[in-house]
Amino acid sequence: MFRSRLLLTVVAFLSSAISVSSIAIADEASKNSTAKEAGFVSLFDGKSLDGWKKSAENPDSWKVVDGMLVCEGERCHLFYTGELAPLKNFHFKADVKLMPGSNAGIYFHTQYQAKNWPKYGYECQVNISHKDPKKTSSLYGVENVDAETLAANGIRDNEWYTQEIIVRGKHIELKVNGKTLVDYTEPSDQEAFSDRFERRLGEGTFALQAHDPQSKAYFKNLRVKPLDE
Repeated sequence: MFRSRLLLTVVAFLSSAISVSSIAIADEASKNSTAKEAGFVSLFDGKSLDGWKKSAENPDSWKVVDGMLVCEGERCHLFYTGELAPLKNFHFKADVKLMPGSNAGIYFHTQYQAKNWPKYGYECQVNISHKDPKKTSSLYGVENVDAETLAANGIRDNEWYTQEIIVRGKHIELKVNGKTLVDYTEPSDQEAFSDRFERRLGEGTFALQAHDPQSKAYFKNLRVKPLDE
């Protein structure tokens, strides 16, 4: 009996040690990967929400899990508040994974809001199979990507993809896995889209969106490279 208990204790200890070691190795690999991309700066340390601020509504919808930012729950936005904000011209990258039927988003040129959908800036859509016809890498409500385009490029639920957002002056380019899906230039006389949503460039920060309780999304390796205009 004693030997059995001792064996179980040893096995449990080793399993725990391996798990901690695996997380540490993954975190170090993420840092090294970002460091190899000249000029890019990591926005997320993989361990905490340092440099990020949740909106006041439904803060439990966002968690840090195994080196990832994970959203699941009622609407809540997670705003970048680190030293690089606000940004005007930049090249942003993030690795994203969605569970089937999920919806999320990445806002840019936005501002912190305690509640509601962000009014300022644009949203880069995160959605592969949710009922909303505006799919991943859409410049939401401005230039949209459809499900057929995602399928043709092998973008699927339960698989990681890399989302890029490049803003220089009035030009916005949205890429997935290195392929440009949106190439848009904002008119110089662009007016606000509506009282609720500006959808105009200026400068600002990033925000990640928890959309609804049926949606679950994962984000990791968030990094940005400030650009000259």
